[in-house]
Amino acid sequence: MNKLIKIGFCVFICTLFLFGRHVNGQAASGKYSKFNIMAEAKAHYGFLYSHHLELDRFQSHYPAYEFSIEQATWGAKRWEVAYAYPLIGISFWYSQLGGFEEIGSAYALYPFINFPLFYDNKQSVNFRLGLGLSYLTNKFDRIENYKNFAIGSHINVAGSLYLEYRRKLNKIFTVSCGFGLTHFSNGATKTPNYGMNILTANLGISAFLKPPNPAFDKKLLPELYSFEFDGKKDLDIEFSFSYANKDMSEQYGERFNVYALYVNLLKRVSYKSKLGGGIDLVYDQSDRFILEWTGKEVESDLQTVKPGISAAYEMVISKISFMLNFGVYLYAKEYGEGPLYQRLTLKYYFADPVYFNVVLNTNWGKAEYVGFGLGYKLNIIYKRKIKHN
Repeated sequence: MNKLIKIGFCVFICTLFLFGRHVNGQAASGKYSKFNIMAEAKAHYGFLYSHHLELDRFQSHYPAYEFSIEQATWGAKRWEVAYAYPLIGISFWYSQLGGFEEIGSAYALYPFINFPLFYDNKQSVNFRLGLGLSYLTNKFDRIENYKNFAIGSHINVAGSLYLEYRRKLNKIFTVSCGFGLTHFSNGATKTPNYGMNILTANLGISAFLKPPNPAFDKKLLPELYSFEFDGKKDLDIEFSFSYANKDMSEQYGERFNVYALYVNLLKRVSYKSKLGGGIDLVYDQSDRFILEWTGKEVESDLQTVKPGISAAYEMVISKISFMLNFGVYLYAKEYGEGPLYQRLTLKYYFADPVYFNVVLNTNWGKAEYVGFGLGYKLNIIYKRKIKHN
């Protein structure tokens, strides 16, 4: 399989050059694509970062391969302008992870967005964020694979964070180099779940599949909305809930439900960002189990409901947004991972103001649960500017 991947990678690189020669010939005839689609191949080399003692035995240096289809934006939508014309696309990622039989190989498929931090017409420094799914060929098994403490499931979330430099060679080809992190985890839906953090450096080359639009480098200016200058001031109050089912069978032989209610008050500080705070109520069935396991008496489930307060930041990208909360539980019994928590929420507004959310709650990087739910955004206008003639 590894040889096939390497052969396929070489064929893909050759195909890029063949496409490049083909589209250069077409460019002279004046035929242009309005979609600006590119294909990209990257070769990675790195290692597994051992953040737990049990993972030390899997430390090794090894390659990984990535194939992407991506689109260069140029201002067709307002958010593209606000984020400096990012690249958007989808990637397939593969590695043998050092050839260890216990952890096997990894396959990942994830959409990504590549944000320019600094750029001009020839080059750019970018931050790339990707989030999708992965398949790990081997997982923990109490009898047959008890040495794999990293992952307890075949299907996992795949996350990708990369800083890269891109340089245009001509109108068709772009080369890139960078470094970053690829992460696999199931969010405690199945234990063990130490997760895998793979640090790599990479080299890549991309090519337009058809001649790019001749006006591509002439970026469109942002569309202005009339309400932006009407002097109103408003706040968003968001109500959402999530449900999770987390696995603690490795410790207690049980699975537990988690129900959570979140209320966030947010103020838009720019087209891209909101700041605010939140109040959270979390009922985790494992908390009562742990208390009773340790001999504590619990009279009611309400005793284990954990109220918390948090600071919130939200990054808005069209109908999708990412919200990060840093919070503290106001009180807790002798259970859980501690009073401090962090929460990452992915929101998708499928019917504004109603949104679907995916919630990852952590305690300093250790996943507590992954929840799914719905939310509702209430916009409150608290001041309108009155214009006098």
